[in-house]
Amino acid sequence: MKTFLLIAFMLWNLQGIKAQNKITMENQEDVAAIKNAIENNYFKGIYEGDIRILGSIFYPGTLVYGDVKGQPYFKTVDLYLDGVKNRQSPKDSGKPYKGEILDIRVVNSIAIAEINLKMYDFNYRDFLSFHKINGKWLIVNKMLTDLSQ
Repeated sequence: MKTFLLIAFMLWNLQGIKAQNKITMENQEDVAAIKNAIENNYFKGIYEGDIRILGSIFYPGTLVYGDVKGQPYFKTVDLYLDGVKNRQSPKDSGKPYKGEILDIRVVNSIAIAEINLKMYDFNYRDFLSFHKINGKWLIVNKMLTDLSQ
């Protein structure tokens, strides 16, 4: 009886693994599209200080929340982009800059990306919420915290 229960449990677990792989396979195209948007719009736009590139990945009205050096941080996407436009870009500063995608999870038309972004004297951890709107993945919410404290 114990052998039967063990075999049944193992088969049940294998079915769960197959289901998880199927979900991953179906989302590969979406994950690739989000990865491309982060690398070619988000990271590049921040690095170059190009708000045209950076702004193209944000849905209008997006809110940005978090903390920087222990202080609360809140901006609309328009204020955030204005700040990017009016500061020296990481590219022009000559200081190290590195963006890294840690994780992307997709469920239907929504997704979350966890990224790490080192620039200036900051080490940001960002959580970017995406929504697929008219076939394009756009950031609809940005949360950030500064890990360099």
